[in-house]
Amino acid sequence: MNTLRQIIGNNIRNKRKILNIKQDELALLAEIDRSYMGRIERGEVNLTVDKLFQISLILKCEAAELLPNHEQLT
Repeated sequence: MNTLRQIIGNNIRNKRKILNIKQDELALLAEIDRSYMGRIERGEVNLTVDKLFQISLILKCEAAELLPNHEQLT
């Protein structure tokens, strides 16, 4: 079972790819280092609520869409 961080990271990556946004572009818009964005997407770091909300705005979605759904948790 994936951790919450991994699920959120995967959800961010999937949404980013759907929108054809490169990881370095998202990092630049979110004002974080590209390597840190990679660590977020791999679930290696804890993401603050502020940064999650900022990323959701860039990805044009609700922050809740990036959080795990029931199926992802079971």
